[in-house]
Amino acid sequence: MNNNFTFSINSIFLDENYHPSDKTRITTNFANLARGSYRQANLRNALKMIDNSFNALAHWDNPKGDRYTVELEIISVNMNISGSGQAFPSIEILKTNIVDSKTNRRIEGIVGNNFSSYVRDYDFSVLLPDHNKDQPQFSIPENFGELHGKLFKYFVNSDTYKQHFTKPPVICLSVSDNKTYHRTENQHPVLGVEYQPNESSLTEQYFQKMGLQVRYFMPPNSVAPLAFYFFGDLLNDYTHLELISTISTMGTFQKIYRPEIYNANAVAGKCYQPNLKNLDHSLTQIVYDRAERSQLAAEQGKFAAEYFIKPYQTVLEQWSANYA
Repeated sequence: MNNNFTFSINSIFLDENYHPSDKTRITTNFANLARGSYRQANLRNALKMIDNSFNALAHWDNPKGDRYTVELEIISVNMNISGSGQAFPSIEILKTNIVDSKTNRRIEGIVGNNFSSYVRDYDFSVLLPDHNKDQPQFSIPENFGELHGKLFKYFVNSDTYKQHFTKPPVICLSVSDNKTYHRTENQHPVLGVEYQPNESSLTEQYFQKMGLQVRYFMPPNSVAPLAFYFFGDLLNDYTHLELISTISTMGTFQKIYRPEIYNANAVAGKCYQPNLKNLDHSLTQIVYDRAERSQLAAEQGKFAAEYFIKPYQTVLEQWSANYA
């Protein structure tokens, strides 16, 4: 059954001239920035913020704070369904690369960072609401996230992934505003101070089915912890520069997308609960449409249902049952 699916990868640089393709999930952070009359200024400013953040964290042998530039590649993964002649756009992730102007080297960064998935949109924006419609109490559908998790693990273990990337992915998300995080004594020179949540979340459980574990760190110069989802050993499997490329990239996106948390004017304390209604925050000079992003997630979930889940339901169920 494993021969039912193969993967193909396309990549494009995310720079100030980037235009989203018709196949890009337009709820993705970078695609949202790259639309409208402010698109080029949005991208230019966001990329400058990333470079500034990177150089502030990679401050050794960098007296002017301008040694490094971060290059971003948008990685689009298509799932090819055997015998159908069809390729479904399964996920989009970002890959970081680091340009060192002092040594004239281009250093490979981390793949993952941002994570977008049509099937995840289906699970959270179609399946979950339909399951709870007119129900007196919220509940999770049986086997929720199982298919998505297996497809993701299958991709990461595939020859296609290994041909393109040397290390497992790291995905960096925002913290949840309905949990409380407690600062620990553990501190990493790049990732910063570690926090621990008071309880597990549906997002954590969903990513766990993808084979990923999570740790929460508040990097230096940050005001709130970030959630790092990873395989293996986050602190020792990646170099400092690799980790900084993810922190600077995703920390910048979170400042733009969730300024109430990540561009707040007060730093998270020992006991921290994120608040999306926090008025004591600063705005970046970057236009971002959060309302549209939420609306489009439902549309993309319906797209996945129509063109992937329903047409290939039998194949998917049989494959999932046989995939360990």
